[in-house]
Amino acid sequence: MLADRRWNLIRAALLAIGVAGCTGVVGDPAHAGQAAAGRGGGVGGNSGSGGVGGVGVGGNNGSGGTPTASGGAGGQSGAPGAIWVPAAASSWQWQLTGTIDQTVAAQMFDVDLFDTPTTTVASLHALGHKVVCYVSAGSYEDWRPDAAQFPAAVKGKALSGWPGEQWLDVRQWDALRPLIEARMDLCRSKGFDGIELDNVDGYQNDTGFALTATDQLTFNRALAASAHARGLSVGLKNDLDQVADLVGNFDWALNEECFTYDECDQLHPFVAAGKAVFNVEYTLATDQFCPQAHTLGFNSMSKHLNLDAYRIPCP
Repeated sequence: MLADRRWNLIRAALLAIGVAGCTGVVGDPAHAGQAAAGRGGGVGGNSGSGGVGGVGVGGNNGSGGTPTASGGAGGQSGAPGAIWVPAAASSWQWQLTGTIDQTVAAQMFDVDLFDTPTTTVASLHALGHKVVCYVSAGSYEDWRPDAAQFPAAVKGKALSGWPGEQWLDVRQWDALRPLIEARMDLCRSKGFDGIELDNVDGYQNDTGFALTATDQLTFNRALAASAHARGLSVGLKNDLDQVADLVGNFDWALNEECFTYDECDQLHPFVAAGKAVFNVEYTLATDQFCPQAHTLGFNSMSKHLNLDAYRIPCP
């Protein structure tokens, strides 16, 4: 499995440099965000259970209520123009470990929701940056401050190589919605401009649940609508096989290693729609992917696997 081959490489590299814990998807080094010293933070209040942002709760499917997308092609709500959307060509920084280096010359910063204090978000804003919060939407993480609120019925198999993290049954929207939307509320209350939702391709992994592509599409569209209802810009993380179906619901895309694995063509719908594509490569030298990135219209850079402050953006 592609996710497995990536994850083995990433896990080995992270273990070699002593990074503890995880916060991301199989094949996704964002797991480094669970550094031992970085656990903690608070969670905002729960949002209501009524229809939000064009999302309705459908009938039971034997595993909990299933969300259904409605109310427009993009699933957006709120006043027109209220949601920040990055320009197609945007510089960015993605840092999930260590003290945030605010001197980086980047228009957008993507940082951890729980580990980043409100003061840091405000400081980045004062410096002229937009700020995105990283959140795992499709996995349970036992070190998060809201972990005790996740019922056992929604927790599936462990993410390979990452103790304390389990896949979620994304079909159980009735149970997951208040938890995920509380995280979105915290993101909004801290002043973030957008949200990066991780682990949104469980249907392609061994989750312990019989998830289908349709289940994943429904869940991902509901996530996007809930984010938009809170005025948050929302990015699609990986999930390349569903890009064509989801480009209308998401404002931008974040991808890992599409050049390494020859998958970048699948992101063309975002470029064609005039939406930003943010890409990182971990093992390739910049001269091995930057020329292609420019041709494709991507915002690409080289990063360390532990997603610290290090970055080499394409010139």
